[in-house]
Amino acid sequence: MRPLRLLATVMAVAVLATACGDGSGGSDTDTDTQGVTDDAVVIGTHQPLTGPASPGFRNVSTGARAVFDYINDNGGIHGRRIDYQVQDDSFDPAQTMEATETLLEEHEIFAMLGGLGTPTHESVIDDLNDQGVPDLFVSSGTLQWDQPAVYPYSYGFQVDYTKEAKIQGDYLAENFAGDDIGLLYQNDDVGPSTHAGIEQYLIDEIVAYESYDPGVPELAGQVAELKAADADVAVCSCVPAYLALAVTEAAAIGYEPQWVAPSWSGDVAVATELIEEHAEGTPAENIPPEAFLDGLIITAFLPMVEQSDDPWTQFFQEIHDEYNSGTAFTDTTVYGMVQAVLFAQLLMETGPDLGREALLQTLEEHDLEGPGLVPFEATETDHSGYAGVMVVQHNAGEDPEVLQEPMITDSDGGEITDFDLDRPDPEDVELFN
Repeated sequence: MRPLRLLATVMAVAVLATACGDGSGGSDTDTDTQGVTDDAVVIGTHQPLTGPASPGFRNVSTGARAVFDYINDNGGIHGRRIDYQVQDDSFDPAQTMEATETLLEEHEIFAMLGGLGTPTHESVIDDLNDQGVPDLFVSSGTLQWDQPAVYPYSYGFQVDYTKEAKIQGDYLAENFAGDDIGLLYQNDDVGPSTHAGIEQYLIDEIVAYESYDPGVPELAGQVAELKAADADVAVCSCVPAYLALAVTEAAAIGYEPQWVAPSWSGDVAVATELIEEHAEGTPAENIPPEAFLDGLIITAFLPMVEQSDDPWTQFFQEIHDEYNSGTAFTDTTVYGMVQAVLFAQLLMETGPDLGREALLQTLEEHDLEGPGLVPFEATETDHSGYAGVMVVQHNAGEDPEVLQEPMITDSDGGEITDFDLDRPDPEDVELFN
């Protein structure tokens, strides 16, 4: 294991303690400022621009790029433009390793921002930490990003799967008492992490556990099992493409549970487009696409595109219209935009003397406030990211209905609580100078 960073309390910049002779990390100037020039800072990300996860998540990087273009057109940050390098990994860990090598060796990135996917990012997290590369706002809710003693350079972003599932489970236990619950989930860390949360509130009520392989576009058997188990509520811990496939398969066999989706799945605009494709040529093709997700319960930690009165949604819509025309404005677009906003805040706070250690010390010592609906956690001992979710219901043709205001919790057995959050409007947050 690599030694932990030692943060000196009397110094403005932290000093990195590195293992000798193993080639990992480093505190020399070249390593600390790799990717930083007088007029640019180079950052990178791996994203599924193609492959099975692409339909659900390709808008993440377009959203982030739109915000960075907006910032660059307004003068950048401390005289530097943000050079955002996106590498396609097709949601394939082997390709993620190649993409990350390209980012590190060819583009010489300063930091990784929002690398997407649990199995994909798992394949590169050791290399990023061994080389001392800030690994910011990982786009996955697995708990392993929040291990400062093991991965001191990695920081989560979205609420982790266990916290989110706890709040889902508590809500279902209270509002769907007596109903049988079926779980459909991706067969990686998503499964055990979500089960650790939802089972704190629901055990005897769970009548089916059905998993899927993200590389196999087939859910007929799993959905049939949920129906056979008489699950009244189906919790789909799935990427958007598989949520769309699940509800289409259910409609085709006359199965009508109450569907529940987490924040990373319930992008209604994306799922509806995919449903229309999946339904073609099936018994469900005559159902209006918008009807499939009518009534869907979603947990969310960011403002949703359908919440048009939210000032951050309005701000992001304006940026999208100017810099992202020709692409859909979806919740996953907003997801990438928020990551870009947080990174811009971090650069602003760090100041003109930009280095990797200074960046991470700033991250751990300053609150990042802005678009999120719940507090964002990034300290020396907590790299978890957003701390909770609200519960909303999608009603076709209407604004989402907030069923439960945002709540926060931990990843263990702690209580679910409310909180105080001074959420600033966009005009109160400096993103360029």
